[in-house]
Amino acid sequence: MKSLASMLLVLACSVPAAAQDLQFRPFGMFALQKFAASETFDAVLGSATQPFWGGGLNITQDDRFYLEISASRFDKTGQRAFVNNGQTFPLGIPVQVSMTPFEFTAGYRFNPNPRFRPYVGGGVGAYHYEESSEFSDDTENLNVTHAGGIVEGGIEVRLHRWVGAAADVHYTYVPGILGDAGLSKDLDEKNAGGFSFRVKVIIGK
Repeated sequence: MKSLASMLLVLACSVPAAAQDLQFRPFGMFALQKFAASETFDAVLGSATQPFWGGGLNITQDDRFYLEISASRFDKTGQRAFVNNGQTFPLGIPVQVSMTPFEFTAGYRFNPNPRFRPYVGGGVGAYHYEESSEFSDDTENLNVTHAGGIVEGGIEVRLHRWVGAAADVHYTYVPGILGDAGLSKDLDEKNAGGFSFRVKVIIGK
């Protein structure tokens, strides 16, 4: 994790003296994430695929390198469940589940065509996870933040001089939140990340 953070710092700070064409571009984002802890989220929320909404700032240098800062969130009401003989059973007890990722990524933008910019990158994030229910005690509720790693790849399409759209596949690995107690422990699922498909609307060149 420290090496990823160091990479981001180097990419953000080591700008060639000869060319420093920086573009600061805000964006809005929608994502559908398939959680790696699929059985846990499927039992609690009815589906392991959940929507995230968010936005952030994308900074490009010379239209090649990029640094991106983003925040997003999902929030849904489900129900608690338990495992018996390998099968999950709902308990009918409402539970509120939410996750708020704060992510920092950096990478490289390819340039095969002025309108199209494929890109690949990686980074780190801080993931705040909350799980609470009205009839639970503090040992059953969760309110934690853990770090995670990111890899991503996608393509940006220029719709207009000042407007672009991007679509990418974004993978996160977030240990330390799940797997220590409750349903996720019984199912041996420890990764609170997963694959997501993201769509962004970008304002700027």
